[in-house]
Amino acid sequence: MPTVVADLEEDATHWFWNTAFWLPPGVTWKDIQPNNNTHFPRFEDLLYPIPLAFVLICLRFCFDRLLFHPIGKQCGLRPRKKNFVVPNDILESAYKSIQDKKLLPNDILGLSKRTDMNSRQVERWFRMRACIDKPTTLAKFSECGWRFFCYVSSVFIGLLVLWDKPWFWDRNHCWYDYPHHEVSSGIWWYYMLASAFYWSLMLSQFVDAHRKDFWQMFIHHVTTIFLLGFSWTCNLTRVGTLVLLVHDIADPFLEIAKMAKYANFSRLCWVLFVVFSFMFLATRLWIYPIYILKSTLFEKNTIVPTFPAHYFFNGMLLLLLMLHMFWTYLLFKAIYKAAFSSKLEDVRSSSETCSCDSSDDYAATANVCGKPTSNINEIKH
Repeated sequence: MPTVVADLEEDATHWFWNTAFWLPPGVTWKDIQPNNNTHFPRFEDLLYPIPLAFVLICLRFCFDRLLFHPIGKQCGLRPRKKNFVVPNDILESAYKSIQDKKLLPNDILGLSKRTDMNSRQVERWFRMRACIDKPTTLAKFSECGWRFFCYVSSVFIGLLVLWDKPWFWDRNHCWYDYPHHEVSSGIWWYYMLASAFYWSLMLSQFVDAHRKDFWQMFIHHVTTIFLLGFSWTCNLTRVGTLVLLVHDIADPFLEIAKMAKYANFSRLCWVLFVVFSFMFLATRLWIYPIYILKSTLFEKNTIVPTFPAHYFFNGMLLLLLMLHMFWTYLLFKAIYKAAFSSKLEDVRSSSETCSCDSSDDYAATANVCGKPTSNINEIKH
């Protein structure tokens, strides 16, 4: 029996690592096996980013407490919210029992009868109670500060590692002599740290401030992690590093624009958001499809024979492009509202809402930045 199980495992392993799928025709795993003289990617290396992700999460906690929280407090952000909710045991019990914190008409009617409150008072109590559980503006400021630090570090490391590499200047070098591409220590660390960062983003997304594009961002993180792992396994590291760098260049401007928004520097926020918009369109809808996707979809075929894994890799790259198009739609929608609406969409009476409701990054930033003379205290976030 153990022999049969061992044979089945061997067959499954052989089927999964079939070179006809993973590598170009005529190339075997032995051809790119690391040894004392050459350094090729190893599939086992993809385990390193997981513990590194937890290290990054711990570093984030330290940065929050020692750097970004003090900076936020200096900008006037409060560490705690004021509690305007009158204690009510019946409503509190109902609040904790409702998973999505949204009341149905029948729920409102029943609670109204049990508490001698009218429907509007019950709804308002739930709305204000939900605000207490959401992250403070200081917490969101620190969250953006951490991502700003990581994106800037990633761009700096990427430029430092790639500046002297031939494929950084001529993308055809991504395919010359493929897959016999050795991986330097700089490329190894760039890949591992980038993978760890996206692992940490995916894990922390469930405890950070919730956004309207939660699932789009989740798909983006999963796709990026899968792309990094897949390209590492197939030794598509050269084009992988270009994809990484292009995707990180614009993000620091968005994060620091949101930090300026939370700190009520509306004019600075507007300037940074304009810079981010330009960088986003330039990198993700021009450089990425025109140069990188063009190379991996078409130019590569004149240098390296096509193989099945390459189609799968291209499919994930195209999925990223579709996400970019979705976010571009949100970006233009936010800019249009900020430029042409007579008042901000998220303006509320301070007695009817709180400053902790979530919304999409692009729309929320543009809504605040778009009207630098508006009363910031009346704006959501």
